[in-house]
Amino acid sequence: MHLSDKQKKILILLSDGQFHSGTELAEALGVSRSAICKQFKGLSELGLQHSAISGKGYRLEYALELLDLKTITQALSQDHQRLISLLEIHDSINSTNSYLVDQAQQQAASGFVCFAEHQSAGKGRRGRSWVSPYGSNLYMSILWRFQQGGIAATAGLSLATGVAVIRALKQHHIHDVGLKWPNDIYSQGKKLGGILIEVSGESDGPCSAVIGVGLNLFLPASEALTINQAWTDLTNITGTVSKSRNQLAATLLSHILDIVNGFETTGIQAYLDEWRSYDCLQGQAATLFIGQQQIDGIVEGIDDNGLLLIKRAEGTIQAFASGEISFSGIGV
Repeated sequence: MHLSDKQKKILILLSDGQFHSGTELAEALGVSRSAICKQFKGLSELGLQHSAISGKGYRLEYALELLDLKTITQALSQDHQRLISLLEIHDSINSTNSYLVDQAQQQAASGFVCFAEHQSAGKGRRGRSWVSPYGSNLYMSILWRFQQGGIAATAGLSLATGVAVIRALKQHHIHDVGLKWPNDIYSQGKKLGGILIEVSGESDGPCSAVIGVGLNLFLPASEALTINQAWTDLTNITGTVSKSRNQLAATLLSHILDIVNGFETTGIQAYLDEWRSYDCLQGQAATLFIGQQQIDGIVEGIDDNGLLLIKRAEGTIQAFASGEISFSGIGV
């Protein structure tokens, strides 16, 4: 849904998580007190729950740190800033990935970055939806154009992006995290985030990749009711909600830019050892689903091309390029 200017002003005023009187809000927006009630109805549709108590006023269920273009840009190095052709922050969008896929088709330049406070149709792998409440998590995508090697040159890019995400989290002293092949961020057996890469172009010429990352910072339980797998967020992992969304957004963007800027030259080989050190499936019993086929075995890591290795009951080891893997691990 579209966020009106008045609703955005209300969010800015209430972002501190404290009570604000109806009179204060009405004066700030230049509307009547009764009009304030109507504005809050729209905010509820974005997953922003609030309290309204007589004598105290209105308060959001939790404080917000809204994304800010200036704050994110200033936190980037000049080298990283030079890699960005355009950086946008949307209040609400269908999907950051879908938006940049459309922009790529319209010949947008490489280095186009899109963040969103809310996604109405967030995308996961295999057409799944990604729960995207307003102002709680990070939803970002980057358009990057590769000039040589064609689509094959992007093989393993999701694994390398996973390395970038872990690097960013560790820089913010978040260490209890790992990677689940091929593109999930995990902590204690629960999903913390995901990566979605959509590639288009020529098989042996220029191509473009839209690299999307969703990361749970604080996911309200009421918003997670439709999630059909174990999930977690940084609030659960660290026990605090003090992590700055803007600082983490800038750190995450910086590390992804480092990866994509050199990936055409290095490929996945430069990140294999580091990815393996974060692998949370290594040595675990798991089931890989490929269409209607089900493969059971022990995960033996990844090969030098980033393919998943599974040891079957008879002792043979097979490599797989795709599939959906299920496991019951309790580690990172």
